[in-house]
Amino acid sequence: MKHSPGFLALVNDAKTRVRECDVAAVKARLDRGERFHLVDVREDGEFALDRARGAQHIGRGVLERDVETLIPDHDAPIVLYCGGGFRSALAADNLQKMGYTNVISMDGGMRAWREAGYPVDSGQPKG
Repeated sequence: MKHSPGFLALVNDAKTRVRECDVAAVKARLDRGERFHLVDVREDGEFALDRARGAQHIGRGVLERDVETLIPDHDAPIVLYCGGGFRSALAADNLQKMGYTNVISMDGGMRAWREAGYPVDSGQPKG
């Protein structure tokens, strides 16, 4: 998808303030058994198709509204991802503005996760 210049400018600005990591770093943390919130911020329909194994869904459109209920600890480690790493950077920037101190955006997003062959849950989530 070709992104508009205004959107890219907004993302690039956010990326100056947020920490990023690649999918290999996230997978390594999972493999080590580290405890953190892996949050998919994509749209409901995207999440319904597939998601990184074990991810919870808080869509970008409701993230700021719902995150404090779902993740009340502002110091909790959180890794956000979207389709390619742009929306998650915007989301990470906003969470930091809300006082979250340990937020990372996964660069490359779900696209890079799939390309790496990492575990994916497909279809409607259980529960």
